[in-house]
Amino acid sequence: MYKLLFNLLFKKMDPEKAHHLAFFWIRLAASVPGLRSLIRLVLAPRDPRLRTAALGLDLPGPFGLGAGFDKNGIGIDGLSMLGFDFVEIGTVTGEPQPGNPEPRLFRLVEDRALINRMGFNNQGSARVAARLAARPHTSSTPVIGVNIGKTKVVDEADATADYLKSTERLAKYADYLVVNVSSPNTPGLRNLQAVKVLGPLLWDVRKKADEVTTRHVPLLVKIAPDLADEDIDEIADMAMHLELDGIICTNTTIGRDGLQEPASRIEEIGAGGLSGAPLKERSLEVLQRLRARTEGRLALISVGGIETAEDAWQRIVHGADLVQGYSAFIYEGPFWMRRMHKGLSARLRASGYRTIADAVGTAKAS
Repeated sequence: MYKLLFNLLFKKMDPEKAHHLAFFWIRLAASVPGLRSLIRLVLAPRDPRLRTAALGLDLPGPFGLGAGFDKNGIGIDGLSMLGFDFVEIGTVTGEPQPGNPEPRLFRLVEDRALINRMGFNNQGSARVAARLAARPHTSSTPVIGVNIGKTKVVDEADATADYLKSTERLAKYADYLVVNVSSPNTPGLRNLQAVKVLGPLLWDVRKKADEVTTRHVPLLVKIAPDLADEDIDEIADMAMHLELDGIICTNTTIGRDGLQEPASRIEEIGAGGLSGAPLKERSLEVLQRLRARTEGRLALISVGGIETAEDAWQRIVHGADLVQGYSAFIYEGPFWMRRMHKGLSARLRASGYRTIADAVGTAKAS
């Protein structure tokens, strides 16, 4: 049914407009208590065997929604209703900003991929913090990650102050906090991945988070798939030295290799980060490298090209404590998480492991 709707409606609609329309209906359904409960019952069946612990958090399962879908924290309950085990909002910047000019989101249907150059369009950390502060907290409140980035107009030299502004406002409401230095759509942002710059930035964010709340807020850094292997090793070593809680691997890529989409259209689209199925191989490679380097000392969240339960399972056995998806959600629709949960449950039972945590990193190195 969803694929028919996608082909008849969403496929022909501007991708960003389709996103806003779909997200509106998700939020509307979640605002009706009886309907929300019914949808959750149908789309989000919870297998208690999938419960897992990571980052000091207790989660109903290992699969969450990656940052980018809900930039402003306006649809957390609706996304949880669809079955995501945790929701990462953002990227949120110190100041509100409109993002890059439209069009800025493009589908590559044959490649099951997206190209975006959104440019961190969001309402700013003050407004998002106020929204999170107003949320009621109950036993069923979803686990919320908050992804923060640099405001575009802020000079590279002043980036730390901008991140600290967001940290001060948002850390107290985050179940975990992510420093995003890997989007290709903010000028100069990826320069912050250099260890000599990234180390002090993360140290200062950690200090600020500890100042604003007595609760330990897990801190992670999100890295790009385009880093050279030696740079990945340096970031892993730095993360362990700073006693970070984890790494998210990976963000979108600026690469365009192996796409089925005609080269003329790729050239016409121009700049932006590529996400979806084409990232599958490199994202897995980065995960395996980080797992070998960190030897389980850091939590690893794997994202990039995950479409099926088998994809997610392979990330888990190759060292991911948690996994995330985004692009496949656009192509698979609201029943995607139900299929993911059922598939992961079946693989866990067949594996002989008792819990997801028991399966993490059990694949033999090739």
